[in-house]
Amino acid sequence: MAPGSKARTALARLREDLVGDVFAPGDAGYDAARVVFNGMVDRRPAVIAQCADDADVVRAVRFGRDLDLHIAVRGGGHSVAGSATADTALVVDLRRMDGATVDPAAEAVRVQGGATMGRLDRATRPHGLAGTGGRAPGIGVGGFVLGGGSGWLDRVFGPAVDNLIGVELVTADAERVHANADENPELFWALHGGGGNFGVATALTLALHELPALSVALLRYPPSSGPDVVRVFREVIRTGPDEAGGAVVYLAEGEPVLPVCAALVTYAGGEEGLRKVAGPLLALPHEAEVVGPLPYSEVQCLLDLPSGLRNHWSAECLAALPDEAVDAWCGCAERMPVPSGSQQLLFPLGGAIASGPAEYPVPYRSAAWAVHPLGNWADPADDERAGAWVRDVRAAVRPWSTGAVCLNLIGDEGPERVRAGLGAGNALRLGKVKRRWDPDNVFRFNHNIEPL
Repeated sequence: MAPGSKARTALARLREDLVGDVFAPGDAGYDAARVVFNGMVDRRPAVIAQCADDADVVRAVRFGRDLDLHIAVRGGGHSVAGSATADTALVVDLRRMDGATVDPAAEAVRVQGGATMGRLDRATRPHGLAGTGGRAPGIGVGGFVLGGGSGWLDRVFGPAVDNLIGVELVTADAERVHANADENPELFWALHGGGGNFGVATALTLALHELPALSVALLRYPPSSGPDVVRVFREVIRTGPDEAGGAVVYLAEGEPVLPVCAALVTYAGGEEGLRKVAGPLLALPHEAEVVGPLPYSEVQCLLDLPSGLRNHWSAECLAALPDEAVDAWCGCAERMPVPSGSQQLLFPLGGAIASGPAEYPVPYRSAAWAVHPLGNWADPADDERAGAWVRDVRAAVRPWSTGAVCLNLIGDEGPERVRAGLGAGNALRLGKVKRRWDPDNVFRFNHNIEPL
């Protein structure tokens, strides 16, 4: 950072010029402003600029560059790695920029970079439209979409990034640019999975789809039934339409932990079609059920985790799900380490994910299934065993892994995993785009692509 007198002068000017608020260590509100979703992340940025509009973002980035600060970008703050904040960095906080404007005739929405999935879902619902959203309402739209975007509707509508029409970006040079199929097309390509490596996404335009009805079947089974549930769920997905999705999930409850097994079937249609698709799961002996239509915004909350607890997540994408993989995955539930709400998810890919544009850096398209263990706990004493359990789940299913991964679903696992999430064949091209738009790697608190 620049010498003290220059920094103080620049900070005073930023406070005066920014329409939004500025927080530095010692300011009232600073500690609240630096809190993110994962309670394990406790970092102290040099400055937090809560921007009110695009011009504020330009001012903030220019301030950061003048003082030689690296820049973290906060949208939802939901990243398990805590990439929305960093020690001694500038945080460009977009939470005030959370508008979502729907164009029903064009079946599209312009959503600002600080909006969450809950905000987007509430905006699209009155129009009978929807897009692929994350599996929790607090997820930030910007990071989710630019990182790929896997959600309950991706088998029918494709991952969120396939529905990206355009991006409004503030670059490392504090310039405002647009990226779409015609304007800066190489940057637009890189934004399809390359995440926040190329600037601050102040707004995204996304294609929407008609969703007149969404129905769900949420069924609870005895834990011992898990392997049978997974095998039946596997067949439901194999024989069902792309409109069918969902997950099998183990949930940690009680102390000592007693894993609960549940199946969630989502269906982009009415209850009659849902019951036909989910019939084999409904026929299995189960302890409780919820079946029927449910607003998409409420479906997004079904497996939501509370903010502020300690978190460690990861994922593996599987080429197939043979019986041996089913048994290996189910066996991990017996070792779920904590009672605070950990989840062990298995969800199908395929459908519109597999048939989407192959040219984008989204290499997990070819996978058939994804395994997603989420450790979620309160006591720091559980850190080691929770992290070990997440790693064990990955190891158990690795024999069937494609090697690719959806970067939205993992934390900071090193450069090899980043390459697995971008595709080794894309590394050279992405590095060139990074060199063009961020040669100094100012935006590095992400699944980082280094300038070539």
